[in-house]
Amino acid sequence: MNFMGFLRPDGAVGIRNHVLIMPTVVCANQVARAIALNVKGTTWFEHQHGCSQLAPDAAQTARALIGHGAHPNVYGVVVVGLGCEVVRAQDVAAEIKKQCPYKPVHLVIIQEEGGSYKAIQAGAAAAHNMVLAASSLKRQPIPVRELILGTECGGSDACSGLSANPALGVASDMLVDAGGTSILAETPELIGAEHIIAARAVNANVARRCYETIRAYEDSAKAMGVDMRGGNPTPGNIEGGLSSIEEKSLGCVYKAGTRPLQDVIGWAEKITKKGLIFMNTPGNDIEQLTGMVAGGCHLCVFTTGRGTPTGSPIAPTIKVATNTPMYERMKDNMDINAGTIITGEETVEQVGRRIFAEMLEVASGKLTKAEILGHNDFGIWRIGPTM
Repeated sequence: MNFMGFLRPDGAVGIRNHVLIMPTVVCANQVARAIALNVKGTTWFEHQHGCSQLAPDAAQTARALIGHGAHPNVYGVVVVGLGCEVVRAQDVAAEIKKQCPYKPVHLVIIQEEGGSYKAIQAGAAAAHNMVLAASSLKRQPIPVRELILGTECGGSDACSGLSANPALGVASDMLVDAGGTSILAETPELIGAEHIIAARAVNANVARRCYETIRAYEDSAKAMGVDMRGGNPTPGNIEGGLSSIEEKSLGCVYKAGTRPLQDVIGWAEKITKKGLIFMNTPGNDIEQLTGMVAGGCHLCVFTTGRGTPTGSPIAPTIKVATNTPMYERMKDNMDINAGTIITGEETVEQVGRRIFAEMLEVASGKLTKAEILGHNDFGIWRIGPTM
């Protein structure tokens, strides 16, 4: 079974061929944005980090940036820095080039260029040439086993654990059975369901790390001295019919299907193993999405009951509605309706197969609603205080 993708010179596989304009620090956001808006065929993102960060946060920021720049969905990257920040653009660009020697990487330092206008001009010229080269590449048949799927649920409701999440679990199993990789994340939304996922670990070490990761997240919330309810589950989750984090978690875990858990990895860490992997991420939609994509996910399937319009700047995000009324109300954002399970029109298995078929179409070039709308959301998970 194949899809049509881009084979990179090092053997990596991409399903998009983006030219990414990437600011390494908040101070470079506007220049990066201006470059992207001036060169058709580019994508970009903005963020508030890159400076005044202690070492653990600076390393986490750099890992997310490098993961996006080195991603096989990216043909080339223009790295934009200010010149005096903690997360140095020079280091980010050098690491991307080290990981992907074949990839065009151009560095723009605003202070060295002589200000914003000159930096925009230099970045736009480099991006222009990259887009020209990228546009000549052709898709070719790629085995499905090369795909890495990120699973996500956001704006969950009482239907999530009955329709879209179990259906996504079917699609996840289909990909794993074909030799591919599926990522389960959203650590706080596994609180109360940790025993279910840990029981599927391939060995005792993986099971132990699963328990430890979830327990550490719960302990960090407790250390704040406040009730986590209202933060997670959110007011929208509660209005949608979810009563507690445990109830939300028991629906969330269905996204992982039924296959064995192969590994537990940290936020934005490179995904190296096949099969089902648990990545430690927040439940926050954008921080989770950013971490999974930085780790190497080619595409994400995002289930939602309340309706969540988000998407990655470099990885297509397929939206699956848990209920038909929301799907009809938010067709601008939803790609698939799993509410047909609730109404009895389809089974979980049938919708799961539809999701898998849509994944292959999107991997082969079909645009998602989030891509058409231009969503380029990017969020870095903070560890400590801003200095």
